[in-house]
Amino acid sequence: MDNEINSGGRSLLPARRVFGYTLVAAAVAVLLTGCQNSGSGVEVSAGDSAAAEAPDGARGSGEKRDDGPRRLLWMGDSIGEAQAPALDAAMEAGGVTFESVAAAGGGGVVGEIAAPTWDRLPKTLKSFAPDVVAYQVTTYDWGAPAEQRAAYERLVKTVNEAGADLLLVSAPPFKLDDFYQPHEKEIESAPRSAKSVADKHPDTAAFLDASALWGDDSGAEQAQRSKDGIHSCQQGSAAFADWFGEQLERRYGFAPAAADAWATGEWTGDKVYSRLGCA
Repeated sequence: MDNEINSGGRSLLPARRVFGYTLVAAAVAVLLTGCQNSGSGVEVSAGDSAAAEAPDGARGSGEKRDDGPRRLLWMGDSIGEAQAPALDAAMEAGGVTFESVAAAGGGGVVGEIAAPTWDRLPKTLKSFAPDVVAYQVTTYDWGAPAEQRAAYERLVKTVNEAGADLLLVSAPPFKLDDFYQPHEKEIESAPRSAKSVADKHPDTAAFLDASALWGDDSGAEQAQRSKDGIHSCQQGSAAFADWFGEQLERRYGFAPAAADAWATGEWTGDKVYSRLGCA
């Protein structure tokens, strides 16, 4: 049974911008085979009006900057792992060094299951030295809202102390099978918890709401899920990478490469897609 996952606090793009994203996704669909879907995109960052209200010298997350990213670290679970090859290609085409620590069966930061993430993260921050870290809320961020907020606060602190910004990204809707159904309320509250934390740190963190790219229904065409109803194939991953590049452009002044410069590269043959049964 498919379920909706609402991230909360969403705003919608003007129709003409949504249409523009749909055209981009359609162009990627022509280039790629695999998942036969399309999508659109929107970004909701912490404190969109903060730039106008912030005192002189303060940085609001709605304010475009010119200081990054140059080195981007991607975090998440197996959903993020399936998105990583496309992100790598898009970031490389845009002149950004990319590294992914997204992990199948884990990758989260909430609860006991997150212990491997917390053990590895400080080492990765030191060795890779990113200036931007993007964490996609995982399917394993289980816990009460207070526990989720505490974990995301810890993540902001850890990343900021390493000299990097943190982008908290909402997960796409995914099928709540027998494994996930007992945690439905926790899965629903996680993006709201992430946004509330990002809102408290407008200078160094932001929340990116991908719901207008994916929608809220994992079974709908817009969600671009693979056969398992959870992950994305090449086309969905490319659509996300294209959307994510625009979010970086809005926040940092980053100039993303056009999708046709990277969307049909070698990354489309990554083994992660064969494991998912993608064409």
